[in-house]
Amino acid sequence: MKKYLSLVTFAHTIFAMPFAFIGFFLAVTTTEHHFEWQKLVLMLFCMVFARNSAMAFNRYLDRDIDAKNPRTKVRDIPAGRISPASALTFTLINCALFIITTWFINPLCFYLSPIALLVVLGYSATKRFTALCHLVLGLGLSLAPIGAYLVVTGEFALLPIFFSLSVLCWVSGFDIIYALQDEDFDRNEHLHSIPAWLGKVNALRLSSFLHILSAAFIIMPAIFTVVGWPYYVGIAFFCAMLIYQHRLVKPNDLSRVNFAFMTTNGIASVVFAVFFLLDRLWIR
Repeated sequence: MKKYLSLVTFAHTIFAMPFAFIGFFLAVTTTEHHFEWQKLVLMLFCMVFARNSAMAFNRYLDRDIDAKNPRTKVRDIPAGRISPASALTFTLINCALFIITTWFINPLCFYLSPIALLVVLGYSATKRFTALCHLVLGLGLSLAPIGAYLVVTGEFALLPIFFSLSVLCWVSGFDIIYALQDEDFDRNEHLHSIPAWLGKVNALRLSSFLHILSAAFIIMPAIFTVVGWPYYVGIAFFCAMLIYQHRLVKPNDLSRVNFAFMTTNGIASVVFAVFFLLDRLWIR
C-alpha cells in the first residue's frame, strides 16, 4: 500500500480535493438539494479513484522518460519498486472502480465518467506533442468542483463553472512553474512544455497571467450569489498565496520551486476551502 501511495503521490490530492468539497457544498447550499452522507462518500471515492488512475497511468506512460531524467529516475517504476505491469493493472482497477462508483450516484455522472477518465488519463500523452500540456492537466483537476456539484444535483449550473475555470488557470500556472526544472531536459528529449517553448522568463510571465485569471474567476461567484465576509477573506488569502508563490521563484533561482509548488498551493487550496465552508455556514 505504501508503494502505491508513493506511485500516485497521494499527498498531491490536497490540490483538487478541497475544490471538490467546494463544489459539493455549493450545490447543497444554493439549490433545493439536501446534504446526504452517501453522496459525499461516493464523491470522495470518485476523487480518489480518478486521481489514482491518472497518476498511475502517468507514471506508467512516462517510465522511460523518468528513467532518463536525473530528477525523476528515483520514482517508483524506474527505481524498480513497482513494475510497469503492476502500475497498469492498478490504473485499470481504479478506472473500473471510478465508473462503478458513478453508477450509484446518478445517470449523468455515470454517462460522463468515460469522458472524465479520457481527460485525466489523456494528459499523460500531451507532453509528446503540445506545450499546452499544462492546460490539459489544469482541465483534469478543474473537473473536481463541477463534478462534485453534479454528484449532488445531477445537472449543470453556472456557479461551479467559475470555480472550475479558477482551478484550470491555477493548476496550469503552477504546473508551468514546476516544469521550469525540466526546461533543458524537455528540450533535449524533444518533449513539449511551456518553459521549453518560451524559456523561463516568458514561462513565468504566462504563469502569472494564468494566476491573475484564476483570481478573477474565483471572485466572480460573489457576483452571482450571496456571500459573506469569510468568502472575501478566503479570496484575499488565496490571491496572497499566488503572489507569494511568484516571489519565491525567479528565472535564475529555482531552488524553491518545490516549496512553491507543494506547500504554497496546498495551503492556498485548503485555507480557501475552509473559508468557503465557513461562508456557507455564515450565510445559512
